[in-house]
Amino acid sequence: MKLLMIEDNKSVSEMMNMFFTKENWDVEFAYDGNEAIDKFKQSPDDWDIITLDLNLPGIDGMQVAQEIRKASQTVPIIMLTARDSESDQVLGLEMGADDYVTKPFSPMTLIARIKALHRRAELGEPAKADENKEATSGFDVQTDHFRLNTKTREAYLLDKQIEGLTPKEFDLLYTLAKNPKQVFSREQLLELVWDYQYYGDERTVDAHIKKLRQKIEKVGPQIIQTVWGVGYKFDDSGVVAS
Repeated sequence: MKLLMIEDNKSVSEMMNMFFTKENWDVEFAYDGNEAIDKFKQSPDDWDIITLDLNLPGIDGMQVAQEIRKASQTVPIIMLTARDSESDQVLGLEMGADDYVTKPFSPMTLIARIKALHRRAELGEPAKADENKEATSGFDVQTDHFRLNTKTREAYLLDKQIEGLTPKEFDLLYTLAKNPKQVFSREQLLELVWDYQYYGDERTVDAHIKKLRQKIEKVGPQIIQTVWGVGYKFDDSGVVAS
C-alpha cells in the first residue's frame, strides 16, 4: 500500500511512521496544504490511501480535500481532526473524505481504519476493460429505470450515468439498490458499508447520503428515500421516464 499522510505535527508523523513501517507500507509525508497538493498531483493514480489533517498551515484540510477530489474521485481519504464539532466533521465528509478519526487517536485505531477502507476500495476496483468486455453489458442490479454494475463501478438512472461516485458512495448506493424498498437504519449501513462499528456515530451516513443524492439529482429524480425515524431505502417505483 502507498499512503500519503498530510500532517503538520511532525511528532505525530514520526510516531505513525513506526507503525506504518511495521505494516510494510510505502509512506510519504506532507507537512502543509500546498506541499500535499503538489505531491498528490505529481502522480494522483499512485496513492492507495490519503490521511488528511484538517488543521494545516496555509491551505487548510478542507481545501486540500477539494483539490484532491478534483484530481481523483476514487482515492480513499481519512480525515484526522482535533475539532470535536459535528459541523466540521460533516463538512469534511461533504468535501470528499470517506472517513474521519478524531484526535487524539490510538495508532492502532488509525491502522484499523486504513485497512478497512483500503480493503473496501480493493474489493471495488474497476475491472480491466480487456478482461471484462462481456461483464460490461451485464448488471448486478437492474430495474426499469436504474442499473448498476459492480465490476465497472458504474450506475445509471434513466440511461444517464451517475458520475463522480466515490468508493463509499457507490457501495452505499449498491447496498440500498440491491435490496429495493428495504429500509436500512444508519447503524446497519455503518456495519454493511464501512465494515466496522462507528460506535453510534451516524453523521457519516447522513453526509454520504447527502452527497450521493446531489449526484443522483444531476441525472434524474431522487431514488434514495428517507424513512423518518428509521433510516433510508432505495425506491425508484415513482420514477417516470421522459
